[in-house]
Amino acid sequence: MIIAFKRLLLLCALALFSVNALAAKPTFKICWSIYAGWMPWDFAQQNGIVKKWADKYGVDIQFVQVNDYIESVNQYTSGGFDGCTMTNMDALTIPASGGVDSTALIVGDYSNGNDGILVKGADSVAALKGKPINLVELSVSHYLLARALDKSGLSEKDVKVVNTADADLVAAFSTPEVNAIVTWNPLLAEAEKQPNSKLVFSSAQIPGEILDLLVVNTATLKKHPELGKALTGAWYETLKTMSGSSPEAIRARTQMGEASGTDLAGFDRQLAATHLFSDAKLTLDFIDTPQIKATMQLVAEFSFKHGLLGEAAPGADVVGIETPAGSWGNAGNVKLRFTDEFTRLAAANQL
Repeated sequence: MIIAFKRLLLLCALALFSVNALAAKPTFKICWSIYAGWMPWDFAQQNGIVKKWADKYGVDIQFVQVNDYIESVNQYTSGGFDGCTMTNMDALTIPASGGVDSTALIVGDYSNGNDGILVKGADSVAALKGKPINLVELSVSHYLLARALDKSGLSEKDVKVVNTADADLVAAFSTPEVNAIVTWNPLLAEAEKQPNSKLVFSSAQIPGEILDLLVVNTATLKKHPELGKALTGAWYETLKTMSGSSPEAIRARTQMGEASGTDLAGFDRQLAATHLFSDAKLTLDFIDTPQIKATMQLVAEFSFKHGLLGEAAPGADVVGIETPAGSWGNAGNVKLRFTDEFTRLAAANQL
């Protein structure tokens, strides 16, 4: 009887240890919103790929969809999430300029036609002079417009920007009153169906400038490098799964398309306008060059001009930006970092 009692005590102790060990498991929340370049994260979550890699590194990772993109970035910035999918411009102007030290863990792709300017009854950017243009003000769409105008010898003073919520852009473009919009897919593809519409400029004409990232809080990543390893491993496994024409790849892309409100053909069209870095080596070939540094300087200058770096910002270089090819901006205020540390591990099959 005494032996049985001791066994019972041992079992209780083991059970208590297991509960405590589970409770002590580091848990992280990542927010995301619908966009072609970010749908792989949802697929990875739904199909156990995130869990597989999280288990490997002893962490728990939950991806949470936030329908409003800017709200997702704001929630990350306020500390509601450990990471978030966002563009390079928004990473600079929202968390980084707000004082939240952030690291672009995954540079997943750049927009290669997924963002564009649609016009009715015209065939050039020059034709926009003096015209109203509907877009989400101070977004990457606004940046795209500024770059397009600059390349056409115009400036923002030559047009009238009409701030319009992304959810309202397609409907607005269907009315006679709105003849020009700037937006991104899948909204861009939907708006292009309007009669007499013409794509006069797209992100394919500024390759590598609109980047789609997974950004993680720098302090969290430094404390838990296992989070970076798990996320990176899950990302590249998912890209491998969805690439090609195998039944598995088609199933993956079909699921991603349906989850984003389209079908396989529609999703593949969006991917065709997305320069997806399909493996870690291709990512390294891009992020280890000076292009990101040069691009972020352009983005910072646009952002400063439009007051996106804070009212008290003395100049475009107020926020320091660190890249594998060198830094730009205030070395004493580095708040946005592009890292190749974990991508290198993936490229070397060391995850």
